[in-house]
Amino acid sequence: MKNYYLLLVLLVSFISNGQTNCDDANSYLVNAYSHVKDAYDSNNISHLKYYANRSVESFKLSKITLKTCGCKTALNLANKGIELLAKVEDVSTFEDGRFYVKRARDISKASVIEIDKCALVIYNNSAAKNEELSDLENEQLILKQQQEALKLKEKQIISKLARQKEKELTLKKKQLILSYNDAISSNIKTCNEVLKICGFNHGTIENIESPVDISTKSIEAIRRFYKNNLKALASNYLAELNSCH
Repeated sequence: MKNYYLLLVLLVSFISNGQTNCDDANSYLVNAYSHVKDAYDSNNISHLKYYANRSVESFKLSKITLKTCGCKTALNLANKGIELLAKVEDVSTFEDGRFYVKRARDISKASVIEIDKCALVIYNNSAAKNEELSDLENEQLILKQQQEALKLKEKQIISKLARQKEKELTLKKKQLILSYNDAISSNIKTCNEVLKICGFNHGTIENIESPVDISTKSIEAIRRFYKNNLKALASNYLAELNSCH
């Protein structure tokens, strides 16, 4: 896609240069037409030859840019105009000179029309290429926006999964703590009933509370706390039980 984009840029640049060359050629051809009209409108052979020569100079200048402009028809007409006006220099009568000038005037007018046609074609091609380039830029922008939207969606999904896992872990901890507390409460109740049979002088087995919120600990830490808690309760119970008599 990057290579295609670069190719379009080069094509647009090439067309723009071509359009500039055609603009220059157009100016020279218009000058050639203006001079040959002055030659045709002159009233003596001296002025006729002067303006005919000026027209030839403009035609020659137009050929330099017409070769790179790409307007072959206008180039051919410029050559014909030069050939006709070159004959004016050797004529001996005003009427003979005016004959060649008239034909060159019509050819000059036709060359201006042709260069205008070429300029219009180049302009349309340039506009089409610019539109195509604009479409590619829009597609690239849309693709970038889609990629950014996908990245944002990915972050949202990851965040949602993390929150879901956190909720599941919190629920698992609560269920684990509840199960341990139920088991410990049941054991304490049983131990105290047994000790009551031994006599009222025995102490009462009580649960060992955690100094911190045990639910903030890891699963392994919770299990370790309650495991130690059960061991301590069992130890206290056995100590009381051994003193029964």
